[in-house]
Amino acid sequence: MNVEYIEPFVRAAYNVLELTIGSRPTKEQLSLRRNSFTTQQLTILAGVNGDVEGSAMYGMSQATAQKIAGAMIGTEVLEMDEMAISAVSELGNMITGNATTLLSQKGMSVDITPPSIIRGIDVEVSTRTPALVVPIMTDAGRIEINVAIAENQLKKAA
Repeated sequence: MNVEYIEPFVRAAYNVLELTIGSRPTKEQLSLRRNSFTTQQLTILAGVNGDVEGSAMYGMSQATAQKIAGAMIGTEVLEMDEMAISAVSELGNMITGNATTLLSQKGMSVDITPPSIIRGIDVEVSTRTPALVVPIMTDAGRIEINVAIAENQLKKAA
């Protein structure tokens, strides 16, 4: 695991969340997980491929997701309907897209997959590298960023 690959995801999350909800997040205690699994009620999953590959997951409670979706839509969200799911999915897309832009500025060629929403706790997501877990606190609630990104071994060998 290389922090150079993970830092852009944390930086992008801070920037996107600050723009989305209007306040600066604060970082909590980092940890490492051998296997990636969801620990929150709603998790946005985005894949990364290219010079580096893996996945980024952004987990949050339903209440936090509703507050973020409401900030993005511009109205209070009382349930995670199709519009609210689309909004938080776009949040994951924005964070991951910004992170890959930061990686490309370092000379890496990377693409992202469309984000998926996972509902439920303890859903295992297979990754070939351990995930660095970066919990952050926002005015909307706690968000857990899990980044399991490593250098693409096939590209490295070429």
